[in-house]
Amino acid sequence: MNSFRNAVEARDSQALEDLLADDVVFISPVAYKPYPGKAITAAILRGVMRVFEEFRYVREIADGPEHALLFEATVDGKQLSGCDFLKFDTDGKITELMVMVRPLSGANALAAAMGAQFEQIQREATEQIAREAIG
Repeated sequence: MNSFRNAVEARDSQALEDLLADDVVFISPVAYKPYPGKAITAAILRGVMRVFEEFRYVREIADGPEHALLFEATVDGKQLSGCDFLKFDTDGKITELMVMVRPLSGANALAAAMGAQFEQIQREATEQIAREAIG
């Protein structure tokens, strides 16, 4: 878990991507459906880094291969708190990342900010998948 926290706090998108399993699933706090796959999850995490301001982790909880990192941040002037729930495989790769945020005003600000990022997020994921296919 410390490697994930360190990568997030360093805003190191490559280190974050390297921690993701190929079949990772991202569960968004504001979208109905989960996002499966490393390319889209990495692109979403890059988008999150672009919209979160004053981001900081405030607590860690670990239970075997499952971890929780509680955070605080600001998005478009709205303060929010949340939690990254992580599941790791036996190789130490993240297989599931579920994010929850509160309050509703913060979640709404996050939804709007990420919605504005989503075209770029989809483009980044599609380009990564194409690069990997050429390989």
